[in-house]
Amino acid sequence: MMLDIHEDDLTGPDIAALLSYHLEQMHQWSPACKVHAMPIERLRAPDVTFFSAWHDGVLAGCGALKELDALTGELKSMRVAPAFLGQGIGRAILHHLIGVARARGYTRLLLETGRPEAFIPARRLYESEGFAECPAFGDYVSDEFSLCMAREI
Repeated sequence: MMLDIHEDDLTGPDIAALLSYHLEQMHQWSPACKVHAMPIERLRAPDVTFFSAWHDGVLAGCGALKELDALTGELKSMRVAPAFLGQGIGRAILHHLIGVARARGYTRLLLETGRPEAFIPARRLYESEGFAECPAFGDYVSDEFSLCMAREI
């Protein structure tokens, strides 16, 4: 499937709707204190670069890269639109973000994801791309809802 993945300014209604859906889903599976998905306003901050993925003019998914320091990035807001699940969109976005991280000179990527069953597909994707569980970083706390992962790049 051909995708157009590019930096996005987060002003379009399709992006707003997908991010709203993303937050709703996070709250469905985790208590509010364990939802670390960024609201759209935070995704516009200078330390975050947000990307959208489009197929034939239809929003297929999104993902962001947050700079933690000169050598480390964090994956944020990885989401595939429901109509595109199971079509390799998440993997394509992940590959794009890894490429951007390498181009920036990062040597390590981190992420936080959920532990509940609904997050198993995401964890499997990350594991298949070389991410492994790591100690909690930043303000995260590993527990029954939250899992941190890392990969050297």
